[in-house]
Amino acid sequence: MVQPRRGTQQSSRLGFFDVRSRTFFSATHRTRMLFAGRKHAAKIARTAALAVLAAAPLFSVAAPLAPYTDSAATPAASPDTGMALVSASADARQALRWVVQAHDNEGLPFVIVDKKGGRIFVFEAGGQLRGASPALTGLAPGDHGVPGMAQRSVASLREDERTTPSGRFVSEPGHNLQGEAIVWIDYAAKLAIHRLRPAPPAERRAERLASETPDDNRISMGCVVVPVRFYETVVGPVLGKSRGIVYVLPETQPLASMLGALQLSQR
Repeated sequence: MVQPRRGTQQSSRLGFFDVRSRTFFSATHRTRMLFAGRKHAAKIARTAALAVLAAAPLFSVAAPLAPYTDSAATPAASPDTGMALVSASADARQALRWVVQAHDNEGLPFVIVDKKGGRIFVFEAGGQLRGASPALTGLAPGDHGVPGMAQRSVASLREDERTTPSGRFVSEPGHNLQGEAIVWIDYAAKLAIHRLRPAPPAERRAERLASETPDDNRISMGCVVVPVRFYETVVGPVLGKSRGIVYVLPETQPLASMLGALQLSQR
């Protein structure tokens, strides 16, 4: 988690998935942004993304997780981004398929955070995969947020409260108390996507990001932590100038429960 800088914008969160009640809570106002000039390109990109997803079963499910690849100038159908999707978990692929088909991102760039897989996927508004990377998430497993976090400090969190809540969030660029550029997932809850920072050596954050297993990727206060280069070449350029949508996949409930609640909220 990140302590917000005083005087910055208020929460941009549109919704939260409460796994205890299996309910998705959304704000009454949902921003609708349509980019008519990009409609044709977006359709092609969505078709390319779905084609990669459809082909995924043809590849070995034991394929190793692809390392972070700087694909800032790479189109959606490139081998690097295609393999990143193939090596993604079944939940991540299902979530992408649903977002693309339902147009749930509303013409905005979007992110899929796969806590169980220890990965983050960043997409352009049209569905092109801009890049994928290992990511660190909250120390404690769980899909719920911390009640009253707006009135608490990050330092006050117990270990069992250091979760990364699941759900659909509207992100916005911002800064922390040190003036570092970050991407807010939920301002009020002090949750953000940010670069790897210096931390106590015992936490071994850099080593956790570099390991081949997602089993050791739980260490943060709740924020999504990514390698510095990935933030500067992918996250920052895609999400650092305007709003986006962040989908944090659940880990204690089926993905279908979250997607079903999101679908109901669209009606």
